[in-house]
Amino acid sequence: MSMGRGSAVAVVLVLFLVALQYEAAQAAIYTVGGAGGWSFSSGSWPKGKRFRAGDVLVFKYNPSIHNVVAVNRGAYGSCSTPRGAKVYTSGNDRIKLAKGQNFFICNFPSHCQAGMKIVVSAI
Repeated sequence: MSMGRGSAVAVVLVLFLVALQYEAAQAAIYTVGGAGGWSFSSGSWPKGKRFRAGDVLVFKYNPSIHNVVAVNRGAYGSCSTPRGAKVYTSGNDRIKLAKGQNFFICNFPSHCQAGMKIVVSAI
């Protein structure tokens, strides 16, 4: 029995949706800084952990005194916020990791310079 064009499209769509669910099920969720959350002592938190592209970082913090900014390598090094950078301010931000290095800072005055920044490498 042959499939019509509509049936073939439906099968492909179902397989695609199953693949997406599998990928989501494989993603790990990490709370940055552990129980202490995103803070000045979070800089060494990524050490010893293995991250994969698609894993989710959860940044928990008091939004009246901190934020999270996804930046590039240069901005991470200089503790600056480039134009167009994504600034998170909810206090419970969920950020999916991209493959490679992912850089994050707090851009409240002097926070990044005081060590409130992390780099997370994902394979």
